[in-house]
Amino acid sequence: MSDQQSRATPDQSHTVKDTIVAIRRRLEQALASAGRPADSAAVLAVSKTKPAVMLREAFEAGQHLFGENYLQEALEKQRSLADLEGIEWHYIGALQSNKTREVAEHFSWVHTVDREKIARRLSEARPSSLGPLNVCLQVNISREDSKSGVMPEALPALVEQALALPGLRLRGLMAIPAASDDPEQQRVPHAALRALFDELVKRHPDAPLDTLSMGMSGDMEAAIDEGATLVRLGTAIFGSRN
Repeated sequence: MSDQQSRATPDQSHTVKDTIVAIRRRLEQALASAGRPADSAAVLAVSKTKPAVMLREAFEAGQHLFGENYLQEALEKQRSLADLEGIEWHYIGALQSNKTREVAEHFSWVHTVDREKIARRLSEARPSSLGPLNVCLQVNISREDSKSGVMPEALPALVEQALALPGLRLRGLMAIPAASDDPEQQRVPHAALRALFDELVKRHPDAPLDTLSMGMSGDMEAAIDEGATLVRLGTAIFGSRN
């Protein structure tokens, strides 16, 4: 097992609290190495397929941001953990039109908006009492046929459409780059997403663009080097999925 793999997969004898502490240390080290402030990035715990009891343990260890991929599973966890004040739910799974209402009603963030139809339906379904839904636009930064996401050249038009929707608050971009074990190769797509993000900030200085959702358990350091503000970690916190 490589050093990178060992950092991505916690020892199964460790508790969730142990791995949360280790992840905080790893994030602090990555930010320091990149010359960035200690509070310039946060961890989103990817909790798909994990039981609510593990999320509760993570919450009690100070982890309050959770990312879910599967709607019905997420809704069940939300009901089980409704007593946890301050927990924040992010939807990070593929999003079909028939899911938009429940997602808009039960999540604070959506990271996987990749077309105007989905953006519009989320905006229309968002209860006004909750305020605008925070969204990231998913970019197919590695141009993989197997991945969702808007192509980079189509991003500016989607940004304009999202900014015009009253039920949304466009916060930034998200990507799931092609996998690589080479740290230098990992940095390439992250740098490309950062360049797109920087261009959007210049074009839309009044928009609340502040989020780059990129980097996972195996490439967190490369993502932090290139400006990630939110890293999505599942295996490094909860262990391998069953």
